[in-house]
Amino acid sequence: MKIDAIKTQIVEIPFDKTITTAIHTMRSVGCLLLTIETDEGISGEGYLFSLNAANIKIYNQRLTQIASLLVGQDPLSITSLLQKINHTINSKARDGIGISVLSTLDTALWDINGKSSNLPLHRLFGIHRTKIKTYASGGLWLSQSIDSIVDEAQKFLNQGFLAMKIRVGSGDNAMDIERVREVRKAIGQEIELMADVNQGLNTDDAIHLGKALEEYDLVWLEEPVKANDYKGHAQVKEQVSVPIASCENEYSIKGVHEMLKAKGCDIVMPDLQRIGGISEMRATAQLANSFNVPISTHIFTEQSLCVAGSVENCISVEHMPWFSELFNEQIDIIDGYIMIPERPGTGFTFNKGALKQFNIQ
Repeated sequence: MKIDAIKTQIVEIPFDKTITTAIHTMRSVGCLLLTIETDEGISGEGYLFSLNAANIKIYNQRLTQIASLLVGQDPLSITSLLQKINHTINSKARDGIGISVLSTLDTALWDINGKSSNLPLHRLFGIHRTKIKTYASGGLWLSQSIDSIVDEAQKFLNQGFLAMKIRVGSGDNAMDIERVREVRKAIGQEIELMADVNQGLNTDDAIHLGKALEEYDLVWLEEPVKANDYKGHAQVKEQVSVPIASCENEYSIKGVHEMLKAKGCDIVMPDLQRIGGISEMRATAQLANSFNVPISTHIFTEQSLCVAGSVENCISVEHMPWFSELFNEQIDIIDGYIMIPERPGTGFTFNKGALKQFNIQ
């Protein structure tokens, strides 16, 4: 089997409302969709995204440059192809565009590998589970009123979710506490609730907020301080009883290792685009497991499920609906769990009709 062609498409997905976290205000998300075609008719798909859609063209230029090296190569030789890609990425590029491009190519290559074996990737890797706990993450934003987030929390329950994430880190701890209190009151004690600071606080304020939220039985407090502040994470973790989740903004396994050595988090949250694709997400899970730390995958729900199903220490996946319309297949949620698909490869394929709707190039 040989790689025949590598094709990309840029799309922009508008949100139905402006959404805000501690560090972002978002109205849409831009995506770069990748398809690797082979001479045997098997194709693999991957994608990356940016909250600034204008940046996607830069990603596309870089991906096109790197992908040209792969035409004519065997897509099943993933290790050697990744080495070839790495040789073209200098140390500066690995912290952003370069690693994102590598991640997308890696995911598409694994998709081909699974399809060529006629196996879902979680079975190709070695299955640990057929379903995984999930939580609703596409709401409860800082830009919403308390009445709005309470109503939305109820909608999540009606959709079958048994866990959900609320955004905090506004800088007004009293307001954040009130928001968490009202959502907890609305959903009851049996529903799991996470809170995401999105790097919005300094260490002292994060500790103050974390301590105040202890009574609300949170599953975790996410990114309480700046992503690369390993010492600050460790200080919050030491003084707050709520488990700390982090590492979604690590652009290599080395950063995750630094966080783990610093004892900065209780849950590692690898991001498929930033960490290095399926290959490095699996390696990250193995590293975390050596520290007896679980993982919970960040965004990229569809294409991360194969990792969730094949590593020992994955406890949940984030359900972010931003990208669901890009795919032909829908995610099945039953009693708060996502059923890991038994279709070959990642189990998800791009919906060409939807791509036309969102296409900007």
